[in-house]
Parts: sequence; structure tokens; C-alpha cells
Amino acid sequence: MAAPPAALPDIMPPAAPPPPGTPSTLTIRRPDDWHVHFRDGAALLGSVVPHTARVFGRAVVMPNLAPPVTTVAAAAAYRDRILAAVPAGCAASRGFTPRMALYLTDATTPADVRAAAGSGLVHGYKLYPAGATTNSASGVTSLDAVAPALAAMAEAGLPLMVHGEVTTPTVDVFDREAFFLETVAGPVVARYPTLKVVLEHITTSEAVSFVRGARPGVAATITPQHMLLCRNALFRGGLRPHAYCLPVLKRDAHRLAVLGAATSGEARFFLGTDSAPHPVGAKESACGCAGIFSAPAALGLYLEAFEKEGKLAAFERFASLNGAAFYGLPPSEEVVTLVRDPWTVPGQFEFGEGVVVPMGAGRPLAWRVARVGEVEM
Repeated sequence: MAAPPAALPDIMPPAAPPPPGTPSTLTIRRPDDWHVHFRDGAALLGSVVPHTARVFGRAVVMPNLAPPVTTVAAAAAYRDRILAAVPAGCAASRGFTPRMALYLTDATTPADVRAAAGSGLVHGYKLYPAGATTNSASGVTSLDAVAPALAAMAEAGLPLMVHGEVTTPTVDVFDREAFFLETVAGPVVARYPTLKVVLEHITTSEAVSFVRGARPGVAATITPQHMLLCRNALFRGGLRPHAYCLPVLKRDAHRLAVLGAATSGEARFFLGTDSAPHPVGAKESACGCAGIFSAPAALGLYLEAFEKEGKLAAFERFASLNGAAFYGLPPSEEVVTLVRDPWTVPGQFEFGEGVVVPMGAGRPLAWRVARVGEVEM
């Protein structure tokens, strides 16, 4: 048997001290989160939305509620509920803008797409393969079923955001992203050459290569967990449900490829936390839910990954500039200042009537948000 490789990052070991000369303050344009889950209901939204609104200027809100957000009217109502959850007393949250996504289904028509494009409210459509993740039962069953809608999206300039996994039972869960690239993403990108396509939360070296080699108009979001954790994190000392997400964590070689893409400065890669809260009982159960709640510590987690690579100078492009440019939006005119001031991520946060365990719970992080715009945090 071959000798084991060097130690892998199992469940986020403490960061090493920075090398001499490393800056202790970083000021960047206010970042955007191009992929986040807020859930629904006044209590849950009131618990979750403030973590994102106090730091990020914009956030693309995923539509996989129950029932899913499939119409402009439903998106508008959901947006109002989100805005009602932004804390009025938090000056840093003023101006936070939720950007609404619609849930693509087999029943979505070109008329629906045109109405969405003309609404001034809808950011794009999200493609969930049926059964791929949380509340995806109403998702797409075949490309043929959504071909008219995709053609209308390409014509209207409305982006497609994709959960990139096949759900074929015979495909190994660790291979579902690679199969998706070959059987779904590749045909979509080729068949609709003007359609903007974002592969969400990429997890593999194959996805990195796909995006880098694709035509213009193809990009990817990257989460903190897929930069910092490999699949060992799921099994360190026992089953670790709070490290379980979909797409599932992969081998460390894939993590390194994703980390390299994020820290490269390349315009096709940008920040999307995929922050996805579940109550602790739904995670720590016989059939635990998929999702990692990273919003409370997101920028500190990302910065740790960038600092380990010696790429702090590339962080603003990834967090604040690339996504806005891809979507044809101006970057924020506000700035965020982060300082090296170690703090410990709380073990849990309020989540409606229950609690949620965040990514990095109980772990020290080196960086914290010190100022947003003119507001000290």
C-alpha cells in the first residue's frame, strides 16, 4: 500500500500565523454574494438575513422554497419579506439589495421568461435537476423539456444559474458534477451560444477546466467550504453532519483546483457562499439535510483561504468585482474594511425558534469585518 499523503485539511485546523510583512488591514469594494439561501417565514428570515445584509451589498437569493418561487409575483412577494427582515437599526444594512431568481421547471414557458426579463426584478433562472438537492422535486427532468424556455432566456439576456449535478442513481455521488458537465452543461453552452451560464458552487477540477475552456458568457461561483474542506471533513472522528452539503465535498486534489481558480484573479470565478441554514435537529438526524451555513463568518473564511495561498491582493476581484462585471452591473461604491483581529465563531446562532450551527463553529478566525462604508462594526 502506498504511503499516505501529507496531512489533509480535515475539519478546518487553525490557521497558521501569517508570515512577516503580511498586511493587518484590507479594504475592498463592498462584496456581493451571488448565491445564498434565506429560507422563508418571518422568524427564519429575521434570523438569517441580517448576517448577509450587514456585509454584502447584493445577494442573489435562491428560489428553492416550498412551494418554489416560479413567478414574478412570487419573487416580488418574497423580496418584500426579505427586505422586512433587514434590521432597521443596522446602518450597514441600508441599501442591501436582494436580487431574485426564479425556479426553472418543465412547465416554464417563453412567455414566463419574457415576463421575468421585463419585470426589472428577476436576476435569472435557477436550474435544479429534479431531486438533486433541498426542495428540488419540482426541478428540470430533461433539457428537451426546457428548451423553449432556454431559447427565450438567451434571446432576452436572462442568465441561467445551474446546480451542476446529475441525479442518475447509477452515477456515484462524487462523480455527479463531472457527468453533469458532459451531459447537460456542455450541450446547453453549445446549443445556446448567447446564453449566460453560471455553474454554481463548483467542486471539481473538471468544473474548473470546463469554465476556463468555455466560450465567453460562462462563469462559476465558489463557496468557502469547497476551498477549505475536502471530503475527509465528513468523517473526522465520526460522521460530521455540519460538513455535509450538496454538491458534496470532494477529494483534496479537487479542493486545491477550486482554491486555485478562486485565488487566480480570473474574471470567470466569483464569490457565492451557498450559505444554507438548517435547524440543528434537521442536520443531526437519521437523514440529515444538506447545507452549510457560512454567512456569519463568510468573509473571514474566504480570507483565510486566500491568505494561505498568499493571494490577499486577488480577494477584491473575486469578492467584489468579477461577479458584478459578469452580470453587467457596477461594483459597489461603498467599501468594507477587514482587520486582523482574531475572534471565535459562535457555536450556534438563533434560527427562528431553534438554532443553526455555522461553518467554523467554535473555531478561531484571523479576520473580521471592522467597517462597512462609514459604519464601524
